[in-house]
Amino acid sequence: MPLYLRYTLIVLLGCLLFIPFIGHMHLFDWDEINFAECAREMIVSKDYLRAQIDFMPFWEKPPLFIWLQVLSMKVFGIGEFAARFPNALAGIITLCTIFYVGRRIVNEKMASWWVILYVATWLPHFYFKSGIIDPTFNLFIFLAFFQVHLLKYSPRKLWHAALAGLFLGLAVLTKGPVAILVALLSFLVYIIVNKGLNYYKIKHFFIIALFALLPILTWLLVAVVTYGAAYGQWFVSEFLWYQVKLFTTEDSDHGGPFIYHFLVLLIGCFPASAFLFQYQRKPVTGKPVTNNFDHWMWILFWVVLILFSIVKTKIVHYSSLCYFPLTFLAANQIYLLSSEHEHFKKWIKWLVLSLGSILAILITALPIVGINKDKLIPLIEDPFVVGNLHANVSWSYAECAWGILYLAAIITSVYFMGKDFRRGILILCISQVIIIQATILHFTPKIELYSQRSAIDFFSSFAGKDVYVQPVGYKSYANLFYTQKIKSTNPNYTSNRTDIRGKKLQPEANEPWLLNGAIDKPAYFICKVMDAYKLRAMPQLEEIGGSNGFVFFKRKSQLPQ
Repeated sequence: MPLYLRYTLIVLLGCLLFIPFIGHMHLFDWDEINFAECAREMIVSKDYLRAQIDFMPFWEKPPLFIWLQVLSMKVFGIGEFAARFPNALAGIITLCTIFYVGRRIVNEKMASWWVILYVATWLPHFYFKSGIIDPTFNLFIFLAFFQVHLLKYSPRKLWHAALAGLFLGLAVLTKGPVAILVALLSFLVYIIVNKGLNYYKIKHFFIIALFALLPILTWLLVAVVTYGAAYGQWFVSEFLWYQVKLFTTEDSDHGGPFIYHFLVLLIGCFPASAFLFQYQRKPVTGKPVTNNFDHWMWILFWVVLILFSIVKTKIVHYSSLCYFPLTFLAANQIYLLSSEHEHFKKWIKWLVLSLGSILAILITALPIVGINKDKLIPLIEDPFVVGNLHANVSWSYAECAWGILYLAAIITSVYFMGKDFRRGILILCISQVIIIQATILHFTPKIELYSQRSAIDFFSSFAGKDVYVQPVGYKSYANLFYTQKIKSTNPNYTSNRTDIRGKKLQPEANEPWLLNGAIDKPAYFICKVMDAYKLRAMPQLEEIGGSNGFVFFKRKSQLPQ
């Protein structure tokens, strides 16, 4: 088959897997709605240089991914589909990229296995159907590492150094200086492991650094010219301070043990994670170019995994940069096993069976728990979770068939792996793609009914209405996105915003004024059930309802004395 047809098939596969139905479900708080709201406010305000939240400057992320969402919203309209489309596109580009890299580093068979394994692995597949920054950020980082690898072997060293720097700079403009931190730590580890630069030249890394600065400095320069030097100084200081805060403190209870990301990758990156343990020191090929890339991928994997295990804030996608090296290294082993160049370790079969069975049991248990939630509720002490479980979600025992069939596929694939590995792994990967799609399309919307649907419906009921809508006692961006909020013209609204260092920025700091100040239009409030007693004690508020762990209030018309 001609090479262009192979890429065409990969593009079609990506389109089929990543684009359909990405708008069928509400965006999830926080991250998805956070970035989508920044894009929406760019469009509404026509201020495309800086990110905003509630029409006030937002310093937590640079704007590149938000710009991609803006372009998508310009084409498809403001909504869930447009917010997630950039990552669907990133998924298609990623599949083409890993096929290209796999062909160049090893051969076409290995590249094909890498593509198959990537789409068959839970979290890498799942995140291409999301609206978070990480899939696009990870692609830029991987491209930068690939160019650094080529830099060692290609005669066009300046070209690859410039591309490595440019991709690294785009990663910084997407998510921030964590890209530089990962690159520097990886380079340091590379030097230690290889006891020197190993034929790399210092001058090339100066070129990388120069081109890495170009994207972010270009944006900051334009922003400074537009908004003044004070804005540039403010953004840099706030942005860097926020990154330090994420590394040193738990962000809004997103904590966890040191092994958190080890477990996330082990379970969430099944089946690729299982085949990572098949790895032997024997090289895939005798080519130095392959072995050097292996070294870079192992270094990237461990640097990211250990770094974000140390970081206090623990969120699932923080270790998502591991997906590239993990799937590459696992695909190498699958290629060797499918070519009968390596013996399939017996205990790896049991690992595949064990991890797959855990996931299958969890999927099977979802409908059972949903149907029998009344027996579970008395055992739960958290009133908010109890309220969530009271959501009216339709379940049937027939839905257990998804988990049972998945378990049967796991068992069948492991059986065939012992006889005909290639057939067994294809059964596993095809089963994975099917169950991932079923989970995203069938089960995830039901989980959303429990977790946030009542709040989203409450916010959506005020879309286009001239009212204030404010969460109390918890952080959310959904009240901005789903009410289609416009910029407030009341000077008292923005004058009450202060962050923890006294700067007038954070939208949630409007809460005291909206509760007690001289508001100019009706105000509606939502809180979690355990915080409702605080609002009930306020005579100016009227309780107007509640649903599934959330309670709703309206500010009475009279002004406070």
